[in-house]
Amino acid sequence: MSAADSDRHAWEQPGAHEVTPGVHRIPLPLPGDSLKAVNIYAISDGDEVVLIDGGWALDEAEALLAGALAGLGYELRDIREVLVTHLHRDHYTQAIALRRHHGGSVSIGEGERACLELIRSVQTHPDVARLHEAGALEMSRMLAEWHGERDLTNWEAPDRWLSDGVDIALNTRTLRVIATPGHTRGHVVFHDAGAQVLFAGDHVLPHITPSIGVELNRPPSPLRDYLGSLELVRALPDARLLPAHGPVAASVHDRIDELLDHHEQRLTATADCVRRGAHTAFEIARQLPWTRRRRALDDLDMFNQILAVFETMAHLRVLVDRSLLRETTVDGIAHFT
Repeated sequence: MSAADSDRHAWEQPGAHEVTPGVHRIPLPLPGDSLKAVNIYAISDGDEVVLIDGGWALDEAEALLAGALAGLGYELRDIREVLVTHLHRDHYTQAIALRRHHGGSVSIGEGERACLELIRSVQTHPDVARLHEAGALEMSRMLAEWHGERDLTNWEAPDRWLSDGVDIALNTRTLRVIATPGHTRGHVVFHDAGAQVLFAGDHVLPHITPSIGVELNRPPSPLRDYLGSLELVRALPDARLLPAHGPVAASVHDRIDELLDHHEQRLTATADCVRRGAHTAFEIARQLPWTRRRRALDDLDMFNQILAVFETMAHLRVLVDRSLLRETTVDGIAHFT
């Protein structure tokens, strides 16, 4: 690993790292993912502690969390509440496991309610039809034939659903819930105006561009939602960025400006592919480069290929919204011209 790569991954080192008085960042492991860790934030609140996000329900993750909290003078049973930014496995499932084993409560944005109900009830994955619509016929067939085990142990309902704009009063600070749909429909961030920090979840990440609409009940135009959420947070006073993946950064505004610019460049590149004769999301995704290493679609694993195809569809739908492209459907496949 080069020195630059080593520095880039330094944030993944275990422990409790103070990011502002009374708040510690605790990286927890992710299995089999290009992202190696997720940041949990522990807010000291008198004799108890409040967590922002819970991590992935893993024995190793719980042990590391317990060790990090012990260094701050807390035990797992001292966790009063876990405030979860969104419903993805690496943020939600350990919150439920902690509640079951050690007590405390779990809260998440009310926009995640429908997706949680689908997780617990869906029989046919909706991405089968969506991949067909994108022209990714072989990927659609492969997903339809996949029958993995469904363990719903850590997909129980939260104790409360958080509304947009509600203030959560802790003993040491007040956090405002801000709905930021895009990454998921119900994604929220927690703004601590007093400390000038933003617990950003996956809405704003310092090194990578968050995936859009990664959920069972994907909205019609998740990128439109995401860009609107970025503008919403950009209108707030600037704050220190406390992301779910990656190191803490000095300015939320600076990173949002970079993300908005990235998506404008991506929209231009997507439209150029259509002008050169590609007409489905799958065809266009095969022409675009992926990740910061600019890899081809075929070089990605199956999961990331699916994400890439849906990312492309999201950009195409925004171009349709802007009247730069027209969408028609032939035999269930969306064509863009």
